[in-house]
Amino acid sequence: MNHITILGIESSCDDTSAAVIRDGVMLSNVIASQAVHEAFGGVVPELASRAHQQNIIPVVSEALKRAGIDKSELSALAFTRGPGLMGSLLVGTSFAKGFVTALDIPLIDVNHLQAHVMAHFIKESEDDHNQPSFPFICLLVSGGNSQIIRVNSYKDMEVIGQTIDDAAGEAFDKCAKVMDLGYPGGPVVDRLAKEGNPKAFTLNKPHIPRYNYSFSGLKTSFLYLLRDRIKEDPDFIEKNKQDLCASLQFTIVDILMDKLRKAVKDTGITEVAVAGGVSANSGVRNAFEDHARRYGWKIHLPKFSFTTDNAAMVAITGYYKYLDKDFCSIDEAPFSRVVL
Repeated sequence: MNHITILGIESSCDDTSAAVIRDGVMLSNVIASQAVHEAFGGVVPELASRAHQQNIIPVVSEALKRAGIDKSELSALAFTRGPGLMGSLLVGTSFAKGFVTALDIPLIDVNHLQAHVMAHFIKESEDDHNQPSFPFICLLVSGGNSQIIRVNSYKDMEVIGQTIDDAAGEAFDKCAKVMDLGYPGGPVVDRLAKEGNPKAFTLNKPHIPRYNYSFSGLKTSFLYLLRDRIKEDPDFIEKNKQDLCASLQFTIVDILMDKLRKAVKDTGITEVAVAGGVSANSGVRNAFEDHARRYGWKIHLPKFSFTTDNAAMVAITGYYKYLDKDFCSIDEAPFSRVVL
């Protein structure tokens, strides 16, 4: 039997990752994270590119080793072509092109946003059958994107709602930054929110048509709340940190779920998934489980290891594209911005 073995490479932001998937089953998924950005309170593109250059060969080598295969067994290589940081993408793209040229195997370009949705199709064993069935609705929430997607097939995804300004993950990180909680702020907010009162502070909720999102007004109202209260009490943030985080998280999740409920109701599709970095947030996960009970949704929550940027999601997308012989020319350039 001829196996289809795909090496996936992900380098869109600050994580260098390589994964091997054989016949749809994950054999390895290696991620090298970059701690260098924490001191700057955000990702520094130039430093990210340099770290990718240092990491990519050891990470690919480790992924092949953990998968227990030789590079000569690979059927194709799938890489993230965009969107992302251009310098970071160029490292992954250049490596991928050199690698497939040396091995004379096909090259497959993958859209990073499509890959996040496709993370739900990664199998960890032959008898793993928890994948969503088409069509389903997917809420894609990360630091750079907040979208509601109608997924008709792996290659037919329709964005029916998206943010008109900032993403939900950005709102978490920027509000955490003004509270001096460090970077990335989302996980810290999540942790502190568990100890706070979600109804302690009322924050602005936007009124945007149809299924679109907006988070810039929420950030502004949070900033003004802090500014006004600090005038009265310089230690306001320290004294109310848990309640502030709980109120912020409650409001962001409420905004996300409100539009998602509308989309599910209007489309009549009750199979619902969540993807992207913010899908690791406990408030988002609890809201999904609550909606499954209340509205009879069939929900799909990704494993924590598949919520952040990883190459297994790139490899599984590459696997489906390989089945369709949907290959990429060696002269294709990466792109920093794109919609699905």
